[in-house]
Amino acid sequence: MALRRAVRLSLKKPTHAVCVVGVETYVDVHSDVPKGAETFGVSESSGVRVFVAYDPEQVTVPTGQARWPLDASVDVIVSVDTASKDVNDLKVKVSYFGEHEGDALGHSVLHLTGVDISLDVDTGRTGKVKRSQGDKKTWRWGPEGYGAVLLVNCDRDSPRSRGLDLANRQLMSLDDLQDMSPMVLSCDGPDKLFDSHKLVLNVPFSDAKRVRVFCARGGNSLSDYKQVLGPQRRSYEVKRQAGERQISFYVEGLTFPDANFLGLVSLSVSLVDTRTLPEVPLFTDSVAFRVAPWIMTPNTQLPLELYVCRVIDSHGSNDKFLGDVSDLALKANCKLIICPWIENRNDRWIQDEMEFGYIEAPHKSFPVVFDSPRDRGLKDFPYERILGPDFGYVTREILLSGASGLDSFGNLDVSPPVTVGGKEYPLGRILIGSNFPKSGGRRMARVVRDFLSAQQVQAPVELYSDWLSVGHVDEFLSFVPASDQKGFRLLLASPSACLRLFQEKKEQGYGDAAQFDGLKHQAKRSINEMLADRRLKKDSLHVQSCIDWNREVLKRELGLTEQDIIDIPQLFSLKGSYAEASFPDMVNMVVLGKHLGIPKPFGPVIDGRCCLEEKVRSLLEPLGLHCTFIDDYLSYHKLLGEVHCGTNVRRQPFSFKWWNMVP
Repeated sequence: MALRRAVRLSLKKPTHAVCVVGVETYVDVHSDVPKGAETFGVSESSGVRVFVAYDPEQVTVPTGQARWPLDASVDVIVSVDTASKDVNDLKVKVSYFGEHEGDALGHSVLHLTGVDISLDVDTGRTGKVKRSQGDKKTWRWGPEGYGAVLLVNCDRDSPRSRGLDLANRQLMSLDDLQDMSPMVLSCDGPDKLFDSHKLVLNVPFSDAKRVRVFCARGGNSLSDYKQVLGPQRRSYEVKRQAGERQISFYVEGLTFPDANFLGLVSLSVSLVDTRTLPEVPLFTDSVAFRVAPWIMTPNTQLPLELYVCRVIDSHGSNDKFLGDVSDLALKANCKLIICPWIENRNDRWIQDEMEFGYIEAPHKSFPVVFDSPRDRGLKDFPYERILGPDFGYVTREILLSGASGLDSFGNLDVSPPVTVGGKEYPLGRILIGSNFPKSGGRRMARVVRDFLSAQQVQAPVELYSDWLSVGHVDEFLSFVPASDQKGFRLLLASPSACLRLFQEKKEQGYGDAAQFDGLKHQAKRSINEMLADRRLKKDSLHVQSCIDWNREVLKRELGLTEQDIIDIPQLFSLKGSYAEASFPDMVNMVVLGKHLGIPKPFGPVIDGRCCLEEKVRSLLEPLGLHCTFIDDYLSYHKLLGEVHCGTNVRRQPFSFKWWNMVP
């Protein structure tokens, strides 16, 4: 409800006022009254509502002829139900009376012109604009919340455009309107009124660079859609045409939430009386939007597309790896997209280059790729090959220091939905690797961390990954779906579990079985040799302590118990002060629904089977998962990466609507 305007009456001449439908107007009946007047009465024409507000402890409601005491505690309020047909076609009359019965001592007349002004958006989040009488100026989270949603127009719908659609000041494609949020201005009233009054659309200075507004005048031509507000234009005088009752607009988001932007923007329309200097706004209606956040998807979401790179090394191409990944994608009914050498420039680490997510409003959703700041051979691939119609793009640049290894997106993951101490995270929580708290070392760049935190819906958790040579969280953890009530398991690499497994095999008489047996490119080591290696045990103890520290953080921040965690046997060795996987790192897997593409560990073979593979199968297959072990040794493992590092998956968005949560 807008603030009440006050209209002062006069005994000498009629007063004229504009009254907006649904807005109460205070009528001053006290300032100009006849001498000797003690009471007053009010009459009104059809179409006008009159309310008398009073303090019941001081005023007694009059009986018979409604004559109210001229007391400061009695106020007259008027409103209109519909827009007027003509100027001044509504009337309110106030008559003043003395102490004794008799004729009125004087009269004041108020002529009203009703006008219907309302700015409306999809406040109810139904996908359509509906007239709202509620609070449009604020935005509320939750299933009972309200407020419109704005998409960042970060795709490229027109083949004529080279950049993102949001970079264009003019509409380049009618399809682009679907990426914007509709807004409707109601402006019903006598045409003559608008000869002396105007409608002005405004955006606050702080929001002008975040939003752009197009005015729609119907038709199917791009010229029918004119930009009226934006970074270079903060106000617009609406060109209302004769008899026009509604005017349509489309609102375009220009920036994602970030460290200096909470994601809220507002727009307003004012009815301005142009007969006075300075011009006076008689009424203002405002609406609020929240810019839709960029949302990551965890391994538990179904896969839609699997990306992988074709590369050539001194030992040959990775065609065998591509064939194995292709077979896995076929089993998972997932589309395979191979990035050719000419586009990746022999950069195979497609997981490090980008992260797939999506943005969503009630009327529209589309995927958005987040391009990491690492910028190696694949640096142009997300922008040149993925950005397109209904496929958005966002990035953050590190301006001064340059990117570190922790700025690659193998160091970025997200958990499935969790509940922590009664607090729900229905879209999961983002996980990023960092240095040990309050210590020096590598950390993901602030611009990336700020962006992820500002999205609000997947509150990030920082883990300790700086103990690794590469330093990525995907080297020691992964999530897999589970067909039980929990819905997932956290997998953690575990040197202790690996040494226990090898000790069991030794005690069973298989101490001579060797790691890397049959692998041409690596010297084999027996179980007995590895268990007798003091340095390996010392390294394993250190690595296990690092993973255990993260284990406790993950249990606390994700609300997990030990039953939710599976230890995957894995050995690491220290190179200087940093750790590297001693054999292909099995938690660094690609998850395609129930089908897992796991790095082939080349473990000790017992009774014709790799004991590491058999152990992992025994842990994961009871969850309904299917394990496929993929040889990535030469093309990936020897270069300090694995299957997950060399693949990337676009997944199905959540069915849960982000605006229904409470951050």
